[in-house]
Amino acid sequence: MNLILCGMMCVGKTTVGKKVAELTSRRWVDTDQLIEARHGKISQIFARQGEAHFRALETQTVKSLSTQDGLVISTGGGLVLRDENVNLLKQNGKIVFLRARLETLLSRLSTDGTRPLLCSQTESATVRLSNLLTQRTPIYQQVADYIIDVDDKTVEEVAAELIKLTQIV
Repeated sequence: MNLILCGMMCVGKTTVGKKVAELTSRRWVDTDQLIEARHGKISQIFARQGEAHFRALETQTVKSLSTQDGLVISTGGGLVLRDENVNLLKQNGKIVFLRARLETLLSRLSTDGTRPLLCSQTESATVRLSNLLTQRTPIYQQVADYIIDVDDKTVEEVAAELIKLTQIV
């Protein structure tokens, strides 16, 4: 069985995923890193081919990962918005929604200028992130087998809670 981490950008999916993999001796993979290794930077994919092409690359990556076992998978923020991706992931995995307040995400994003979905000519990054959070949270909650709030917790605390909640070893 795989463990899949979903949630908004900068919620800690990568950092928590690495820690959980380390503590459970599982292999950790990050869907965004796999895509970048094969196709180049995500911001460039968005700029050149658009979001739809990037989402197709995500699905291609999920198809490959869903046939493997014993993974901790950190997903991109929009990956679970596609039903096809969720169905593939749930065939051999449990989805954990890492949930954070807008303020937590904004503080983590303050030094990160690489998020293509936050680059808008008409909205500030704060407004755009708030809108994405409002749109995506109900979907994350719907697809999740487990939900963990990450606000005011260390990586170690979130990882320990995740391991206890999912009972993986």
